[in-house]
Amino acid sequence: MTSRTSIKEQIQRVREQAIVAAVNRLLATKGYDAMTVDEVAAEAGMAKASLYKLFTSKEELAGAAMVGVLDRALAFVDGLRDEATQAAETATPVRPLDQLKAVTRWAMQTQLEGQMPSLPAQNSNLSASLQSNDAYMDRLISLSNRLSIWITEAQTSGQLQPTLPAELVLYTLFARACDPVVALLKESGQYTHAQIIDWVSSTTFGGLAVPGQAS
Repeated sequence: MTSRTSIKEQIQRVREQAIVAAVNRLLATKGYDAMTVDEVAAEAGMAKASLYKLFTSKEELAGAAMVGVLDRALAFVDGLRDEATQAAETATPVRPLDQLKAVTRWAMQTQLEGQMPSLPAQNSNLSASLQSNDAYMDRLISLSNRLSIWITEAQTSGQLQPTLPAELVLYTLFARACDPVVALLKESGQYTHAQIIDWVSSTTFGGLAVPGQAS
């Protein structure tokens, strides 16, 4: 009985992963409002009725995808923190600004690969649903806290403008995860992913003016 239960759970887990991956792709390419449950089922290769046995609504589907991308972001950030700890032990500390740049580049790379769900509009049904989603909010708060530590350290050490509100810096970094500039440059087909990431990262942290020429 235990073996059968385990196999059944594994099958269900695989189906859930396939559904979440399908939702993730559709949210990245079409956005929440344009995405339909029928499209999710087709993308995941299963009947709509089977999908509803695992997820009861479009909001729940989107919430699972958003939780998934936050889990990946947290794993990436925690990896950076571990590397920084190891580097400090060898007397080669990593600057907090470089950590923030690495997270920003990861977010843009994830978007370019079609794996970053678009952030919901503040007045959307999805936004309201996510605010009541404990799993999503817990991860969002955890990620915000981790990034805020680096932001504070970068400001106090003179690597970022200390007069800027910390939340402005945080929201700017979050915005890079679904920056339309990244998508437009990709759609033009004229530039490589590396070029796009370098340019948008450079303007995010350095601005558009020539160094030394800003007013």
